[in-house]
Amino acid sequence: RELVAARRVLGHVAAVADLPLAVRLWDGSLAPLGRDVPDGRWIAIASPGALGALLRRPSLDTLFRLYVTGAVELHGIDLPACMALARERKKQLGLRTLRKGFPWPALVPLLLAREAPMAVAQAVDGAVPAEQRRRRGDRQLIQFHYDASNAFYALFLDPEMVYSCAYFTDWEKSLEEAQRAKLDLVCRKLRLRPGEAFLDIGCGWGALVCHAARNYGVRAYGVTLSQAQLDLARERIARLGLADRVTVELRDFRDLDGTYDKIASVGMYEHVGIANYGAYFGKIRRLLADHGVFLNHGITRRAKRDEGRFHRSSPSRKIILRYIFPGAELDHIGHTVQVMELAGFEVHDVEGLRFHYARTTRLWHDRLLAARDTAVAEVGPERFRMWLAYLAGVSGAFADGPLRIYQTVATKQTGGPAPLPPSRADIYRSVPAGG
Repeated sequence: RELVAARRVLGHVAAVADLPLAVRLWDGSLAPLGRDVPDGRWIAIASPGALGALLRRPSLDTLFRLYVTGAVELHGIDLPACMALARERKKQLGLRTLRKGFPWPALVPLLLAREAPMAVAQAVDGAVPAEQRRRRGDRQLIQFHYDASNAFYALFLDPEMVYSCAYFTDWEKSLEEAQRAKLDLVCRKLRLRPGEAFLDIGCGWGALVCHAARNYGVRAYGVTLSQAQLDLARERIARLGLADRVTVELRDFRDLDGTYDKIASVGMYEHVGIANYGAYFGKIRRLLADHGVFLNHGITRRAKRDEGRFHRSSPSRKIILRYIFPGAELDHIGHTVQVMELAGFEVHDVEGLRFHYARTTRLWHDRLLAARDTAVAEVGPERFRMWLAYLAGVSGAFADGPLRIYQTVATKQTGGPAPLPPSRADIYRSVPAGG
């Protein structure tokens, strides 16, 4: 009865949507979802309970948990292609079209099927927005994501372990070349000079502080809340012989004091919380020397006319908060610039890198997929699938969705001329400033 019901439901989907895919049912049989389905391309459903769970709660969270727990698997098509197909058909087909003529009685055996096990071990229950949690929880939430395993991240990142948007001077460049170009771009936008004190807030595995010290002659200081990142960064500093020029610590940026000529925050302010931006930018301004330069590099979302709708959690954001980045919150760039100005910064440059991050995350996805066996041995099948789904979804959201990413260059507003050249020409010359 369950197989017959499944074929009736899927036959209706095929007639309406005409997808170039098939569904492999739990008995091994294939149910095409369209008229022209390529051989060897299907979505495998492990049990009637898995299909029943999706029909009872047809949500992105249900689909995510079914995939992560292995109840739904792909064959002959990868997640980015599957997600792109879903976005395309969603634009063409409305829910009303799918409901018309739907074989509702066929749902009964599937709705009564035994529940598929969908409990995801790697999750934060009740993850709250950043402004509602205590500071002491920040380190735990950061380590939830970043302390998975250095070996795991090494499977899909470049050799420098740069876990932020790469910069492609042309789209054929390798990930390694694009990440080196990004490190240079940040250093050039800051106009780093030998002997300057440079602070990297959220320094990750130490790529930027090491690059800045080696190629631009600065004294670099980095802070992170991830113990795994700190350990590897210190190993790298020692291996490169940079201990006299580079220091990294496990420390909250809010506890910092002193003065720095240049400050960068790359891929960190997403964790701050929009309500905390005034304090965040205010603290950075106090750490910055007069006439100092600050670069803020971070992900945003497209603005909406209705601010209430903008702050409402979407299904995809709820997944990110619970399974990937607990506590994360994305602003729109207009509000970010406004808060920076109110905090006493003069904004000079805002550059969008949306397609750069779409390509970066797609390359990360492909590299992780290629290292499937090693990744599963390192972190287990659940976390592997979770990250694969996350990277595929983020890549699609940058390529054809609401996600944006910007590098914003600002100076400490103290009156008088800004401490920057009259044009951007120096940023794009071929030789690093200290090279």
